[in-house]
Amino acid sequence: MSSVVQARGMSKRYGKFEALRDISFDIETGSIVGLIGPNGAGKTTTLKALLGLTRFDGELQVLGMDPRRRRHEIMKRVCFIADVGVLPRWLKVCDAIDYVDGVHEGFNREKAEALLRETNILPGQKVRQLSKGMVTQLHLALVMAIEVDLLVLDEPTLGLDILYRKSFYERLLNDYFDHSTSIIISTHQVEEIESLLTHLIFIDEGRIILSCSMDELPSLYSEVLVAPEDVERALAYAPMHTREMLGKRSMIFENVSVETLGHFGEVHTPSVADLFVAKMQKG
Repeated sequence: MSSVVQARGMSKRYGKFEALRDISFDIETGSIVGLIGPNGAGKTTTLKALLGLTRFDGELQVLGMDPRRRRHEIMKRVCFIADVGVLPRWLKVCDAIDYVDGVHEGFNREKAEALLRETNILPGQKVRQLSKGMVTQLHLALVMAIEVDLLVLDEPTLGLDILYRKSFYERLLNDYFDHSTSIIISTHQVEEIESLLTHLIFIDEGRIILSCSMDELPSLYSEVLVAPEDVERALAYAPMHTREMLGKRSMIFENVSVETLGHFGEVHTPSVADLFVAKMQKG
């Protein structure tokens, strides 16, 4: 499968601070990638590099092009939804649609209008009349209606209520399932996107600490609830993370066979959120 993004030895410094430290990763065509990390881990710097918004050292190809030299061409085939949608307060909703329709050849006006009909936003309203959540909804409707090869989402549902967040992610999955568009999602709401993802990238202190497909997780990581009398024996297999749960000890293991762990209880694959916590604490 071809890659829409190829990063090799990518680094970025802000003075003495190393935002990215020699990271390498691939994003395959048609994949939905979760870029997960704590605040200050390097997520936003990575996204800015992909979009040609910051300089960096190393090699990076986005859709076969270097964003440092060919950003204008790349942005014809990439859409970016930031955590804060900025629109002029005097702008009418209908005029915003007209504007995007006029400047972007990939814009699907009917799709944008259909998305807005699912909200309480009216075409004649001005941005200043909308709540913060409604401005985010308008921004999402405009950007989601643009047909692209790569969609980059940085906390796309920040400020939205849980009902609209659920609706947004359901639509995202339905619109792009079996589609050639690749998607990168960076968010702290890990539980809400887990079912969408095909790949995971964990980043911490500017380093990639996990990069794998969701299909690989069961063969790499296992979680088991261990009874008190078996705790010492289970600890001999060096769990990467443990926590108390319901009078037992929940343990997450890396590269320990299911057959071995089955002696201690029922084995299952940890959730992305639990695996993330385990990786962070192990680091």
